[in-house]
Amino acid sequence: MNIYITDCDHENLKQEESVFAAAGMHAALLQCKTEDELIGQCAQADILLNQYAPITRRVMENLPRLKFIVRYGVGTDNIDVAAAEQLGIQVGNVPDYGMNEVADHAITCMLALIRKLPQMNDQTKGGKWDYTTAIPVHRLGEMTVGVIGLGRIGRNFARKASAMGMHVLGYDPYYTPNAKDGTDFIIPVSEEQLLRGSDVVSIHCPLNNSRGMLERTAMEMMKSGAYLINVARGGIVDEEALDWALTSGHLAGAALDCMAKEPAPAEYPLFHHKNLIATPHMAWYSEEAAQELKRKIAEEAVRFARREKIHYPVNHPEKPRA
Repeated sequence: MNIYITDCDHENLKQEESVFAAAGMHAALLQCKTEDELIGQCAQADILLNQYAPITRRVMENLPRLKFIVRYGVGTDNIDVAAAEQLGIQVGNVPDYGMNEVADHAITCMLALIRKLPQMNDQTKGGKWDYTTAIPVHRLGEMTVGVIGLGRIGRNFARKASAMGMHVLGYDPYYTPNAKDGTDFIIPVSEEQLLRGSDVVSIHCPLNNSRGMLERTAMEMMKSGAYLINVARGGIVDEEALDWALTSGHLAGAALDCMAKEPAPAEYPLFHHKNLIATPHMAWYSEEAAQELKRKIAEEAVRFARREKIHYPVNHPEKPRA
């Protein structure tokens, strides 16, 4: 089978090359950015490893040999999964490579917001030694955190928050906390109940069915003085609504690892808020996670090429392409 890497911004492909070499296979690296480049350069592809390039219906219809697309990472919003299903093309991802890192990043943001570390750091370095400007700061054990999305990462985050003594609410229409997997400490509630009852709201759901979920009406439901954390996808949070919430003081702070427009420009409207923490879509990253991702995506391609069962299917085509 012909294996192509549509695009990749990683420093090297040593992990992938090692996996493919051990299997007696090879993957050709391209740097496609547009539909036309994909159609022009991937015509002979059976398997695509994909990072950012747009895999649309038009692309898939013009790649007659294509049978499997596996994405570097968790999200598949740059792939038309519904069209792939109809065309008999299997889609996969690597959902578990950075789940500890993303949960840890959200925990770090939460602690920094609650303890007001960015503001106190700037103030203290500026020569003002006065903790009273941080008032109020509340005890973690007296606070409630609401987790939107209880997949691998959301549950990981919830366990860590609970271990610090926080009460945990959870909203996920596809998952119910239970004793079998040790998540019965999470109190399942509706989205509205979670927003109204949480001191911190942390987002861990995919973009696909959640675009615009946190808009102004939702933010108005949140407690006055609550915090919002988004380490999932930028489109989930309405950034104009967040600007209102921070400007008005309705929310005490927010942390974003992802934004509607990436990379975010220096003049981004939200960046003038001192109580906003912003990071460059790095929650997934650790050296270990990066290596794990590269190894696992190549292993999935090898499994598919060998007609073995893949580990991380995103869709389930009824009539796979021959």
